[in-house]
Amino acid sequence: MFRFTHPSSWPRRWPLWTTLGIALRLVFIIFPRPGDDDTPDYLGLGHNLLQHGVYGLGSGSNLAPMFFRLPGYPVFLATFEALFARLWPNTWFNTVFIAQMVADLAAGLLLAAFANRNLGSRAAEIALALAMLCPFTAVETGIPMTECLSIFAVALGIYAAGRFLAAQASGIRDVPALIISGLASALAMLLRPDGVLLFAALAAGIFFCSLRTRAAQDRQHKFGRAFAATAVVSIVALLPLVPWTIRNYAEFHVLQPLAPRYLNDPGEHVNLGFYRWLRTWSVEYVTTATVFWNVPGDAIDPADIPPSACDSPQQCRQTMALVSDYNQIRYISADLDRRFAALAEERIRAHPVRYYVIVPVERVADMLLRPRTEAFYLEVFWWPAGDHPVQTIWAIFLGLINLFYVAAAAWAFIRRRVPWPWMLGGYLILRFLLLATVESPEPRYTIECFPIFIVAATAALARADSPTRCHVRQSTSD
Repeated sequence: MFRFTHPSSWPRRWPLWTTLGIALRLVFIIFPRPGDDDTPDYLGLGHNLLQHGVYGLGSGSNLAPMFFRLPGYPVFLATFEALFARLWPNTWFNTVFIAQMVADLAAGLLLAAFANRNLGSRAAEIALALAMLCPFTAVETGIPMTECLSIFAVALGIYAAGRFLAAQASGIRDVPALIISGLASALAMLLRPDGVLLFAALAAGIFFCSLRTRAAQDRQHKFGRAFAATAVVSIVALLPLVPWTIRNYAEFHVLQPLAPRYLNDPGEHVNLGFYRWLRTWSVEYVTTATVFWNVPGDAIDPADIPPSACDSPQQCRQTMALVSDYNQIRYISADLDRRFAALAEERIRAHPVRYYVIVPVERVADMLLRPRTEAFYLEVFWWPAGDHPVQTIWAIFLGLINLFYVAAAAWAFIRRRVPWPWMLGGYLILRFLLLATVESPEPRYTIECFPIFIVAATAALARADSPTRCHVRQSTSD
């Protein structure tokens, strides 16, 4: 971060922006945000691990080990429960929110420090303002889910990797920065399985940018130094996953270093055919709320199946028959899953470009640009202004703010103003490719992109003409 022995290098109005950031986050903490069905699972897993030594759900004789969630956030929640639940039985979750607020504020300071190093002091001011006033990252501080700490991990990772690369370009070996990069990657992976994308982006960025440095070294020496730097990051990042991997192999006899994609434990049925059918047409968060979340247990309203889910009258009748059969039993049987798989295969064979290109692009665009109503108690169907005019206005307002961050970031990448563009842009590309494959699009899946958006939007607004790149020598002063 900023060198505290040299306060002159801090953004001039950092007290103002930090105070506004604290105030914004306190508003979201004081007025509780929407809960999530995953939160009790996180807390139950962590509680049972700390209290009973079993990482699983249930109690007594029904307590069985599981691995469908990574241990980072469950242990985080359970630690706060153990420390504060007896003092404040009904309000101890507020201590979790305060800790998440500190993490989010720290993320903003890290992004400002990154901008200061690579884009200049004016950019640091802008980055701090954009980070502290961003409602989409701020709101996550008041939601007991992994997103807030994941945002911090991304900010810490790109700060540390950028610090190492800038130091290396000046002929300095900043090993602590490598270690911090690895720790940030480990934190991201212990929180969410998609945290591996941060590790991949940082490791690849450090390796290839190290190869392209203009320091006076022969090619073999450059490769050796690049390999050594990447090895340090990799060892530090992967070492914390070793106990988790060993535990999973010992308990379940499977090699599972992260968490399974479909959050299933070994032997548990996964509706692969139904999910593949969804991926042939599902592009909107509305579908997640009205179809995906209903399975199993709730009926699917045929009216919630859009026309894009079938290509002909015969296929529409086939689709409605499948929905009707599901509604009778309220779960996906093996036979029903095979029938959904057959329908999906028919649609993919008829329109492969739509399945592999058009629908995935639309899906990612929806997650990036849709107003993030789910975190603000706003109606999922936000656009009928006659039904809820105030909510519609708020949704449009949030949508415009979101569009500003995304559009400014895209413009900066296009104009080649983003520092370390292959590393930062590589993370976005990897994340978008992953999100293109999901059958249940949610805007919150793109929230980990916002540290990159903030840096890139800063580069656009600061009009930096010479952002730090892999081949440019750069001073290491903050």
